[in-house]
Amino acid sequence: MTEDTFSPPTSEWYYPSEEIVNNAWVSDYDALYAEAMSDIEAFWAKRASETLDWFEPWEQVLDRSNAPFFKWFVGAKTNIAHNAIDRHVKTWRKNKVAFIWEGEPGDRQTITYWQLWQQVNKFANVLKSMGVTKGDRVTIYMSRIPELVYTMLACAKIGAVHSVVYAGFSEQALSDRIDDAQSKVLVTQDGSWLRGKIVRLKDTVDEAVRRSPVVEKVIVARRTNHEIHMESGRDYWFDELMALPVASPYCETEVMDAEDPLFILYTSGTTGRPKGVLHTHGGYQVYTSTTLQWVFDIKDDDRWWCAADPGWITGHSYIVYAPLILGATSFIYEGAPMHPYPDRWWRMIEEYGITILYTAPTAIRSLMRFGEAWPNRHDLSSLRLLGTVGEPINPEAWRWYHRVIGKERCPIMDTWWQTETGGFIVTPMPSVGLKPGSATRPFPGLDVDIVDEEGNSVPAGEDGYLVIKQPWPSMLRTVYGDPDRYVGQYWSAYEKQGWYLAGDSARKDEDGYIWVIGRIDDVIKVSGYRLGTAEIESGLVSHPAVAEAAVIGIPDELKGNVIYAYCILVAGVDGNDALVDELKEHIRHEVGPIAIPAKIEFVDKLPKTRSGKIMRRVLKARAQGLPVGDLSTLEE
Repeated sequence: MTEDTFSPPTSEWYYPSEEIVNNAWVSDYDALYAEAMSDIEAFWAKRASETLDWFEPWEQVLDRSNAPFFKWFVGAKTNIAHNAIDRHVKTWRKNKVAFIWEGEPGDRQTITYWQLWQQVNKFANVLKSMGVTKGDRVTIYMSRIPELVYTMLACAKIGAVHSVVYAGFSEQALSDRIDDAQSKVLVTQDGSWLRGKIVRLKDTVDEAVRRSPVVEKVIVARRTNHEIHMESGRDYWFDELMALPVASPYCETEVMDAEDPLFILYTSGTTGRPKGVLHTHGGYQVYTSTTLQWVFDIKDDDRWWCAADPGWITGHSYIVYAPLILGATSFIYEGAPMHPYPDRWWRMIEEYGITILYTAPTAIRSLMRFGEAWPNRHDLSSLRLLGTVGEPINPEAWRWYHRVIGKERCPIMDTWWQTETGGFIVTPMPSVGLKPGSATRPFPGLDVDIVDEEGNSVPAGEDGYLVIKQPWPSMLRTVYGDPDRYVGQYWSAYEKQGWYLAGDSARKDEDGYIWVIGRIDDVIKVSGYRLGTAEIESGLVSHPAVAEAAVIGIPDELKGNVIYAYCILVAGVDGNDALVDELKEHIRHEVGPIAIPAKIEFVDKLPKTRSGKIMRRVLKARAQGLPVGDLSTLEE
């Protein structure tokens, strides 16, 4: 169980206006939840029929015969790209704006559904000319630019499996993910803009590909136009390929089985090797489109801004796929929220008439530091809903977001979910009462509970483990290439009951509202990003001065948690400030900037159990100056 202390203000309520309730897709949560739980298969079949086109219907909604390898919409034929783009170009949405994009330097693009469809078709044909076929994996290492969206959708259209790697990861982290997926084609860009500077992505790719010779072709989009190395016979410019006759603006959409793989997305685990979470075409499109429509009340005249990165699951589900399935208009911004001034976001909301903003608590806390004057310079009256994702939001930040940005009229959809779940699991809807810091209750069709180690529901107000008791359509299907890890990681703790263990601790209050507290495994959430302790520790130990390392997360007012590292040095090495700086730079290259420890402490020993496991709770208590508790299992 987590060592965090948590006392939510469970009696503090905020209620939506009558106008919001009356106009919401879902005005009566309780009735809808009861309907869904009375027959979850009928409930999801109805949503699949109402929301999506299918090439062939399903023979069975849910196959439980090989649990926990559940299958949804068995026998159905589909392709998520058809529902995201193909069908829209045959309707009035053909000339509707799909994406408004702004680069950090201020350049802009407006992309209609017709233009998006053409660009996706052209790049799909480019990939086919490179030998990419159904089932092949394509690794994508790009920032928030339109070409990233084109590439993801092009892969889906031809049945290839995309693996997007966040462009803040290092060459080794990228190489590890390439090797696991065995990708022969990699799509990247020369560089990206961040805080006014160029991030040299192609340099990282060159080193990663040197370490991973499985890659045969690298396609490079132009963004920053700085000089880069282009290797003849391997590297190709994105725009030059798109200008070739082979890049026809029409490409037949591959007919996929509902259970065919759509993408792999790597997430940190308790070992040094990232887990390749696998999602499929059928159930994922049903669930993500339903959750976005009902939770954020998406209408045809909305301008939706999910301020995440497509390199994470939030971007996959709620920047790319679900908004397009619903025919929505989305806004994408390339750069940093405070560049060149702390009102960049507020200026763009005003200028583009953004109606819904969905972002991370870390971003909110960062912007809070600059006070109310910056947002108050701008007209934010277009906003009608707000949202948060990535980590529990502290009540103080929730109230500031509601009061200063939402002007006390915009309900905040505080969503809890995971890479593994594919979409929102515990979440409000615009019509329900809200409590600052609580993700409220489960989405209809989801049976979520807080239980003890034996599987008994814990009383209100007590900590327990968050479990999901029934399968849901967008659930991960496996860990890529490692089904045993899938079973062991997520299903073994409550194997007898057949429940999914989320890996988070939580509690319910007297109203049944769920308050997520934090991770129960060796995963640290920094600014909403999940980082495995083992991967960071491996990076530290790969430095010749470090013999052994242990890292923990400790609470931070801005980032939620920061990384605190303990290192045992090789005999004869002096632990000084210069070495601290060197190790931080080493982690930047081995794992990525987001994994750099806030503090590194050199120690002679680490607290371990008799079986050799590092007792991180002891380290965490020491770092925070708290009592260390029971030390009966400590080796010495």
